[in-house]
Amino acid sequence: MNENAFFVKKKENIDHRKIGKKLKLFLFSDKVGVGLPLWLPKGTILKNALKNFLIDIQKKNGYQMVMTPHIGNKELYIQSGHWDQYGQDSFRPIQTPNKNEEFLLKPMNCPHHCEIFRSQSWSYRDLPQRFAEFGTVYRYEQSGEIHGLTRVRSFTQDDAHIFCTNQQLLEEVQKVIKLVIYVFKCLGFLEYKVRISLRDPKKNKCYIGSKENWKKAEGILLNSVEKSKINATVNYGEASFYGPKIDFMIKDSLGRNWQLGTIQIDYNMPERFNLFYKGKDNNKYHPVMIHRAPFGSLERIIGIIIEHTSGNFPLWMAPIQAILLPIGDKYISYAEKILTLMLNHDIRAVIDKRNEKINKKIRDSEENKIPYMFILGKKEKEKEMISLRSHGVGNMGMFSIYHGIKNILNNIKF
Repeated sequence: MNENAFFVKKKENIDHRKIGKKLKLFLFSDKVGVGLPLWLPKGTILKNALKNFLIDIQKKNGYQMVMTPHIGNKELYIQSGHWDQYGQDSFRPIQTPNKNEEFLLKPMNCPHHCEIFRSQSWSYRDLPQRFAEFGTVYRYEQSGEIHGLTRVRSFTQDDAHIFCTNQQLLEEVQKVIKLVIYVFKCLGFLEYKVRISLRDPKKNKCYIGSKENWKKAEGILLNSVEKSKINATVNYGEASFYGPKIDFMIKDSLGRNWQLGTIQIDYNMPERFNLFYKGKDNNKYHPVMIHRAPFGSLERIIGIIIEHTSGNFPLWMAPIQAILLPIGDKYISYAEKILTLMLNHDIRAVIDKRNEKINKKIRDSEENKIPYMFILGKKEKEKEMISLRSHGVGNMGMFSIYHGIKNILNNIKF
């Protein structure tokens, strides 16, 4: 088998659609609609593990969680500029009984966050304000471009918008860069490239806002990357319509590059939505807005993680972290006693109560890529111990229940 054929075979074996079906993580239904994923119980646990991981990081970095509706008045997206730019890629407007009233399935979270900021008065002392949301958005991708979880019509962005003063902007962008790199490290993506996307000065009609604002935003973006001491390439003409951006490209286990985290500086939307704060001189000023999403979307990052790990998730992310395998029905009560202890320690564990041989149970647990197996039989029950197996490693020996649980707890880390 030549190198190219080997790569194709490996790519087929780690296809997230195939593994997702085998591990019962998610599915697609033609009756529900093309590109609209349905998350099964195990997949929901995986998705929530990633959400909780990022929520914990964000809390430690001063973010506040918010929630916004799945729809918004069409006028909201006209004001933000998204309708003009992406209206053709959106679902058709929803007509209401009221004349001339139309709503859209939410294509972006940022206009909603602008309205949250605008809902109260702010002083320079209150800034920065960091609003984060796992907001589900909808975009009508062409059917030929839809691919598993990596290209869908409904996806959940790990979105956040930071409203700050111009003086705070450089430091805030550096903090976001640091956060994104930390997230990649925790997910096992140790190789990444950084791409800075600026406007094409010959195509000013493609962008909103003044040249002055664009010059400031691009200067601070370049400065923040330089001060963060990371290498980056510069691409002209790849900026968002409202501001320049930093994109992070990670490399997976097959050496493929994926665009994930993004950071964007936006002077323009705060002006469009009449957002203000009161400065030291009691005059009103527009804040600057930073858009950022380390994952990009939960659907896409999960598809990439599945292929990067071949479904062998790190322990903290695994839908089932441990399975109890009693050797016969008479040891189920012993397994239930241990299960209670594990659940009390927030370990995601289940019991295999099937009337199957232990070798069959172990084989199935290995195929389902469950990190830990507790074998429970006569000698284990008599000694109040467990025989521990690790996925892909094999038998680890006999331990007390306490040490078996402790072994798992010591390895649940980012």
